[in-house]
Amino acid sequence: MEKDRHNHIELQFLSEPSDVNFGGKVHGGMMMKWIDQAAYACAVQWSESYCVTVYVGGIRFYHPVHIGHLVKMEARIIYTGNTSMHIAVDAFSKPVGKGNFVKNTHCVIVFVALDSENKPKEVPPFVPTTEKELAMNHYAIKLMDLRKGIEEEMRPYIS
Repeated sequence: MEKDRHNHIELQFLSEPSDVNFGGKVHGGMMMKWIDQAAYACAVQWSESYCVTVYVGGIRFYHPVHIGHLVKMEARIIYTGNTSMHIAVDAFSKPVGKGNFVKNTHCVIVFVALDSENKPKEVPPFVPTTEKELAMNHYAIKLMDLRKGIEEEMRPYIS
């Protein structure tokens, strides 16, 4: 019997006083930590193994998260390679008990699954079936092409 694999995960929690910056809003570093945690949980769920972050790209902050707001992180597999998983993460927030969630942040994170010897391990292929999954899959492919150009531009400055 084939396993029921889930290509997405959702985490919800309250922002706390220790999460804010001097401006009284949740600081970007905390948002990035939550994004990475949600993406990691999604990658581990998909690959059923330990994973490492190899790329974080295009992080975009749209609206601030306020202290005491309910925060929702949605992470979903949008593309898989042989050993890698591209995961789109969207962060939302809202006042507790009021209104609708507002999108705060979006980015794509790439993880690689590792075996017990810390070598890259094959992951199950993600096969998009819905219109949204197909669109996100094409989005991931476009981003990979853009990354190749960026890496070429950065090469003289990396070594």
